[in-house]
Amino acid sequence: MPTGTATSVKGSQITQLIDQVSTIIVGKREQVTLSVICLLASGHLLIEDVPGVGKTTLSQALARSLGLSFARIQFTSDLLPTDLIGVSVYERQKEAFVFHPGPVFAHVLLADEINRAGPRTQSALLEAMEERQVSVEGETRPLPSPFFVIATQNPSEQLGTHPLPESQLDRFAMRLALGYPDPSAERALLTGQDRRGAMLHLQPVMTASQWQHWQQRIDEIHVADSLLDYLQALITATRDGRWFALGLSPRAGLSLLKLARSRALVMGRQHVSPEDIQSLWIPAVAHRLMPLPQSGRSATAQAQALLEATPVP
Repeated sequence: MPTGTATSVKGSQITQLIDQVSTIIVGKREQVTLSVICLLASGHLLIEDVPGVGKTTLSQALARSLGLSFARIQFTSDLLPTDLIGVSVYERQKEAFVFHPGPVFAHVLLADEINRAGPRTQSALLEAMEERQVSVEGETRPLPSPFFVIATQNPSEQLGTHPLPESQLDRFAMRLALGYPDPSAERALLTGQDRRGAMLHLQPVMTASQWQHWQQRIDEIHVADSLLDYLQALITATRDGRWFALGLSPRAGLSLLKLARSRALVMGRQHVSPEDIQSLWIPAVAHRLMPLPQSGRSATAQAQALLEATPVP
């Protein structure tokens, strides 16, 4: 069980986790580290990118390395909420209805191509993501702990996609893009062992209880008042009407603060620094923001401009 101060993270199970997943997702250590930061903060992760760049492989590698149960469901236009949550079926032998849990009852749920499903099925995830429980036929059923949703999303301009509602986007602590590998990483992929085959040999670097212990240590990370002032200045600026038509919610602010604490822990510090907030700003908030139509900029570009315009304490 991990013990000691935050500085003991260096060379710890967290570092081993990042190292191991990086052997499968070659050349993407920054994205792997951000994914670990997100899950360490108990956040759900949205990965948006073109097909075939390793989104599903990353999800499976994280689950295997953490020793957690994993379920994948392919979102399609005809997917029903019961396909996700589960359904009660009458069994003649027992003369009773027996609940058959759906894939949501796993520690790590991969919702693959989430924006290919219709709004009803997308909305079925909301209670699970927010409350870590689902309501089935009038009964509330808790989900395993820990519980994470890792959703993959194709770019909105691709055929057969539906935009995720703002209320659901706000439940994702972070959005990432993997991107194409650089030439050296792609050569390693072409000449090396098949990554899916290599993943079958991955061993957990910790148990579920050890992972939860690391999550609890986030609360020990100190946040100075000046850092809270900086964070509040950024959040307030998104709401004043000069940058965005839709600013950040209180949930987004709490999520960003927890992510910043998580990053500080991963970096081996006992306090949050401005760098923690700055490095997480785009992946943590850009998907939640709606730029002004007249700005002519994407949410990402506008968020970056706001960050650069805000003084650092």
